Amino acid sequence: MGLEARLHRLPQPEIDYVYLTSLLRDYARPRQEISRLLGKRALVRVKKGLYVVTSDNQIPYSKEVLANLVYGPSYISLDYALRLHGLIPERVEEVTSVTCNREKTFATPVGVFSYRYLRPALFSHGVTQGESITGRSFLVATPEKALIDKIWFISHDIDPKDLEAFLFDDLRIDPGAFARLNIKKMNSLIEHYRGPKVACATILAALGELIARKGDQR
Repeated sequence: MGLEARLHRLPQPEIDYVYLTSLLRDYARPRQEISRLLGKRALVRVKKGLYVVTSDNQIPYSKEVLANLVYGPSYISLDYALRLHGLIPERVEEVTSVTCNREKTFATPVGVFSYRYLRPALFSHGVTQGESITGRSFLVATPEKALIDKIWFISHDIDPKDLEAFLFDDLRIDPGAFARLNIKKMNSLIEHYRGPKVACATILAALGELIARKGDQR
């Protein structure tokens, strides 16, 4: 079986250089073969050491899985996660993530992946596993965590008195999805996020109260 046929039979289209070279162990010039596949667009280099297989017969690659692989440790959050959880209606092209490493943005042939820094003490709380259409898992913020992360990074632009307008007019949060947020999870996360950002803590406290009130109105 030829290399391209083997690539198209892979259970997932996202592969790294180590796995790719293991498929090329019988080739005298593996780098040349990789270049040939890249030239044919049978293989796309996302970044150094990371590729996706492209074919009409191949299961589509997952941007969510790639986001975890492009730069880590990281989890998907902010606008992309808000859309993923159905909290905002707009399509989000840039895959937004949070990392405890330096902030970076990668413009790749398969899309833009951006990473915001969050201190390690806050990083791991409220992160869960999503599942791509290929069955591969990826790390993503819970709906509550994604919203708190969003507020954390732009709290300087939010007036606590205008929180509802910010949420429902500016972000266009879906009121029904908002009312379904888990108040217990939200309050637990808010406790972790309290700290040096006094203004943010005030906004988050107001957020917890608002969710409790909206939930009672259901």
